[in-house]
Amino acid sequence: MIEQRIEEVARVNQAFYEAFESLDITQMDKIWLQQDYVTCIHPGWGLRSGWPAVRDSWVLIFNHTFDMKFELTDVEVQVAGDVAWVICTENLTTKQDETTVQTRILATNLFERVGDEWLMIHHHGSPVMGGG
Repeated sequence: MIEQRIEEVARVNQAFYEAFESLDITQMDKIWLQQDYVTCIHPGWGLRSGWPAVRDSWVLIFNHTFDMKFELTDVEVQVAGDVAWVICTENLTTKQDETTVQTRILATNLFERVGDEWLMIHHHGSPVMGGG
């Protein structure tokens, strides 16, 4: 049972990054639980609380990014009842204008199980400085 839930959460976490790479807000809408208590902290940003503010942050990112590609490493998935979290390193390549930038971000993604579906309730990314 727990192994199955871990696999489900790993899949929805991957779907989150596919939605992120798509730069398509309708794809991101499918990943998130659209409630007042969801939260998001992008690297260098303040806290966004509530679905409207979280959604607006994605729209802003998508409107200012031409291309992004994630390679995830050090992925850890934990499940406790109807809550799950994923900690991973996002190895991110982005293009803005003609500039390509590579960064490493340590991310925490929280999911809540609603019926048979896992939906994101929190994303927090922090840049990794230096080698570790």
